[in-house]
Amino acid sequence: MPDLLIELFSEEIPARMQGKAAADLQKLVTDGLVEAGLTYAGARAFSTPRRLTLALDGLLAQSPTLREERRGPKVGAPDKALEGFMRGAGVTRDQLEEREDKKGSFYYATVVTEGRPAAEIVAEVLEKTIRNFPWPKSMRWGAGSLRWVRPLHRITCILSDEAGASVVSLDIDGIVAGQQTEGHRFMGGGAFTVTSFEDYEAQLKRNFVVLSSEERQEAIWNDATNAAFALGLEVVEDKGLLREVAGLVEWPVVLMGDIEEDFLGLPPEVLQTSMKEHQKFFSVRNPKTGRIEKWITVSNIETADHGATILAGNQKVLAARLADAKFFWENDLRVAQRQGLSAWTDRLSNVTFHRELGSQAERIDRIAALAREIAPAVGADADLAEQAARVAKADLSSEMVYEFPELQGLMGRYYAQAAGLDASVAAACEEHYSPLGPSDDVPTAPVSVAVALADKLDTLTGFWAIDEKPTGSKDPYALRRAALGVIRLVLANSARMKLDRFIDAQLVRHKVKIIEDLRQDEATALIAEIAEHGVFGAAFRTVLEAGEERTNGFSSLEQVVPDTSTDLLSFFHDRLKVHLRDEGIRHDVIDACLAMEGSDDIRLLVTRAEALAAFMKTDDGENLVQGFKRANNILSQAEEKDGVEYSYGADVKFAEEDSEKALFAALDAAEAKITPAMQGEDFAAAMEAMASLRAPIDAFFEAVQVNSENSIIRRNRLNLLSRIRTICSQVADLSKLEG
Repeated sequence: MPDLLIELFSEEIPARMQGKAAADLQKLVTDGLVEAGLTYAGARAFSTPRRLTLALDGLLAQSPTLREERRGPKVGAPDKALEGFMRGAGVTRDQLEEREDKKGSFYYATVVTEGRPAAEIVAEVLEKTIRNFPWPKSMRWGAGSLRWVRPLHRITCILSDEAGASVVSLDIDGIVAGQQTEGHRFMGGGAFTVTSFEDYEAQLKRNFVVLSSEERQEAIWNDATNAAFALGLEVVEDKGLLREVAGLVEWPVVLMGDIEEDFLGLPPEVLQTSMKEHQKFFSVRNPKTGRIEKWITVSNIETADHGATILAGNQKVLAARLADAKFFWENDLRVAQRQGLSAWTDRLSNVTFHRELGSQAERIDRIAALAREIAPAVGADADLAEQAARVAKADLSSEMVYEFPELQGLMGRYYAQAAGLDASVAAACEEHYSPLGPSDDVPTAPVSVAVALADKLDTLTGFWAIDEKPTGSKDPYALRRAALGVIRLVLANSARMKLDRFIDAQLVRHKVKIIEDLRQDEATALIAEIAEHGVFGAAFRTVLEAGEERTNGFSSLEQVVPDTSTDLLSFFHDRLKVHLRDEGIRHDVIDACLAMEGSDDIRLLVTRAEALAAFMKTDDGENLVQGFKRANNILSQAEEKDGVEYSYGADVKFAEEDSEKALFAALDAAEAKITPAMQGEDFAAAMEAMASLRAPIDAFFEAVQVNSENSIIRRNRLNLLSRIRTICSQVADLSKLEG
């Protein structure tokens, strides 16, 4: 079985594309070979700035011969139908067989596909792969039609076994496959011939090319951390930058440089961001002071002066970059200290957030109002929450954030501190964007939590108000992430809040801007009522009692806001299902809890779901649910048949069997425990009490026939089943549980 080596050698491939390109090459080639009947033992793909490489071990020398039987038209079918079948199968009339089956007599053809040599198949698959390669961006050059990410110079394609290596015959737009490649652009010794993957990898290393990206990353990190450790410093870890830098060099050479004294006073995040974004430098930190004092660059060449010239050139460029950063920082500090952050927030009235949702300044007004309403629910001071919301976006107008957008929030904290604002307000400026993803830290400071919730809820309600919701895999405004952020904020901080009320209030704020004929005082009354009580009717009555007539705009709000609010709450529930499923809670358990009152209280909902999930993992839980479902099914069928609801009147004096009397006693005892437990939201205790019903319910169904011929006894037993349904349904809608 031969081994296959493919190398596609080109001008420099962008680092961000290399990893996926190597994976695409492996998938396209291996899928094509397997489809053609060539299997293999193993595959490995590699990438460097100038090459994509694929090595396959244990490839079949040729594809197997295949025999396939095809059934054709019925005997006696029209000649044209028979001719079409023979043409498709590649057979003649005398090669057909007639066979009988249950449906009649049919023509059959045996189609034989002869095996082909591996080299022939590889050539076909590789040409198709190269011509249809899924680069995000590609280019044409010269007179050919081939498109590649950068000009493709060489194709190496060989099959090797014990007898030696043979070149696969392939010519793509004048680029003829061969057995040669070349090493490093500057330090390599020119073209060389390879005979196998092992020979190829070894010769590349002798020509100053490390083929494996993982090996280059490991070498960079080891050399960088050792150099820093020798000076009592540490390299700031950045896996993304490490992957990118490893994609920029074929022979990594680590060099360390100094940061000039003038720039050491810059915030470490500013230094780190500037060096990373502009120069692809790693930051080197003093662990004692937290200051960034040095930097590390990775060269692609060894020099006689051990990198001194490279370092000097980089030092000049870095000094210019950091001089800009220092200028922005000092200017911004002067503005914050002398004028306060309002100097920047005033400018946001000229910055559009969304054409239908107004400016950033209008958005800030909405967030501030909502943050004030949320504050009591998360234990925050309402005044500080509103103040923090009003300045949280101020740094968007600063020069530093204009230059480095990724520093938004963080610079807001620095500037709020410089302006002398409360520490909790400064922290909220940075933390209100969090959490940005499932692994991001969740703020716990009350003011930060209030502003973060208000920010995300305003985004969600705004886009729901203008019907710009996520569809399928498209979510251009990251609304799924915002909803998950709200859920994580609520759960991490054990916040008890009626989400529906805040959604309604914020939807009204959005709709008031859209509906022009609604008076501002009416809107204020409605928002206040919703935020406090979560209802519309009382607010309308308040306005009417003041002698006002209901306007068209007011009617419009009553019509659209509740439906929009319900739809958005359902979106939260869908996100919560995903979140809890990752935590190991079954979807039917969540559905059973969502059906209960208070489903807009995320913390309450999750507490109930966690208790029910734990309950369902016990034998008593599973069996009790089966007993409940049996009782519910019998009861539902009887109610449908009789046209009445059996929900009252079960009396122990009509009980005939001991098990029936025992069930009455058990229900009384359980209800006495479950009701106060539910009032105290102690779901675990309620379910523990409910578990005690398992044995009495099982015994009842074993000994008693519910549909007795005695109508009084039957009605009493059905009412007894109704008690089971009512008591058990206090905890969750058990009918939604599977099984």
